[in-house]
Amino acid sequence: MDAFGIRVRYFRKSLKLSQDELAEKSDLHRTYIGAVERGERNISLMNIFRLADALQVTAKDLFDNPIENGENTK
Repeated sequence: MDAFGIRVRYFRKSLKLSQDELAEKSDLHRTYIGAVERGERNISLMNIFRLADALQVTAKDLFDNPIENGENTK
């Protein structure tokens, strides 16, 4: 869950979106987005696809290992 949250945060920041903006685009609550990014939520498949769509990536992209891809996620 932690790695997934890191990926969500990475893509959100790469689009220069706030958590509020991502929440609106994905039809999820801002506090839910924050909990996902911190690895505190066991996110449903439906919400994974909502986030991927809002972030303009595939669901698979949210699961790829950021270290293997050489991305700086911090």
